[in-house]
Amino acid sequence: MSNFLHFENVSKHYGEVKAVDQVTLTVEQGEIFSLLGPSGCGKTTLLRILAGFEQPDSGRVILGGKDVTDLPPYERKVNTIFQSYALFPHLSVWDNIAFGLKVAKRPRKEINDAVEAILAMIQMEDHAWKKPDQISGGQKQRVAIARALVNKPQVLLLDEPLAALDLKLRQRMLIELDLIHDEVGITFLYVTHDQGEAMSLSDRIAVMRDGKIEQLGTPAEIYEAPRTSFVAAFIGDTNFFDGVVAEPLEKGVVLDGMLSAALDKDYSRLKVEDFPDVECYNDKQIRQGEKVFLSVRPEKFRISREKPEARPHLNIIQGMVEDVIYLGSQTKYWVRVADYQISVIRQHSRFLLDEEPIEWDEQVWLSWHADDGFMMEKYSEQDEALLPAPPDKVGDEVEPEVEAQ
Repeated sequence: MSNFLHFENVSKHYGEVKAVDQVTLTVEQGEIFSLLGPSGCGKTTLLRILAGFEQPDSGRVILGGKDVTDLPPYERKVNTIFQSYALFPHLSVWDNIAFGLKVAKRPRKEINDAVEAILAMIQMEDHAWKKPDQISGGQKQRVAIARALVNKPQVLLLDEPLAALDLKLRQRMLIELDLIHDEVGITFLYVTHDQGEAMSLSDRIAVMRDGKIEQLGTPAEIYEAPRTSFVAAFIGDTNFFDGVVAEPLEKGVVLDGMLSAALDKDYSRLKVEDFPDVECYNDKQIRQGEKVFLSVRPEKFRISREKPEARPHLNIIQGMVEDVIYLGSQTKYWVRVADYQISVIRQHSRFLLDEEPIEWDEQVWLSWHADDGFMMEKYSEQDEALLPAPPDKVGDEVEPEVEAQ
């Protein structure tokens, strides 16, 4: 990994608040890197330190092999896109994009060629002479991106750039951002609290909490193998089982429908109060007797009326369906097992209209493989307050606003 952009032991305090706390982080040239976390976690402060709008209390920022920690913003080859677009209302689209080049006193032909080329890239040639109040929110965002890119920065900083857009427009703009990145090839540093945006756009993600990096990795690594309960809960939906690590099962033992294989040190049994014992992957080597959370994603469960055949490392439990929501591409179930309400997602790779669907109040069997659960330490009450609220059973998204064209 290159040291194209490197934060070295960077800290920033506001009074007693540690906004950024000894962060060391390297971003590769050309990648889309996201800083993800709840409000107040330090992600925007880190971006502002790179832009030169904030001075760190300690640490260094290296960009392209050069220490830029003490340089003023105008001497750093970075540009920032804000949520509010920050377009000049009295200037046309063309003049908004050309503004930075004119301030830099570039030759007229160079300005004309650069603006025309980037207008073509964002497909806004037909809107070049409109004012910002004559174009839609998505078009304003494209103009803001074009204005930032026309100066050819080393890094494009995006601070919650899609937060003001409705759901469908955000989804479309994510695709456009990815296409623009592929075309220009510069480094994007993307700040967001929206897990979906970060997961769909990023090459790598740093999940932040209380000024520190909680986990850094690819979207798949963070979602499939969260290192902490905070990350597991913040990235997507999950089910937590609260229990104690027990002794491993012996080979061939059947317990609560689970057939044990020859368990090695990577697998453990978890005793959950008023709940069947479950087998789980113990990659963190949490020791016997320790209290843990087991995280299992909703889509990892299989739901059926018939009891599955026992297999090595397969957990099988029985419960009752309390709620069902059909969502087109999938059905969501909430299944009661003792004191737990388990969220289950069944994807519709095939869905037959003449198939008898599972209904409310039915007894069902849930099964999942031990490899699909991850044991981790419990998060604190303070951490729990930072987590996104669980989605409503009537849908995960509020009704989007209608955007004026």
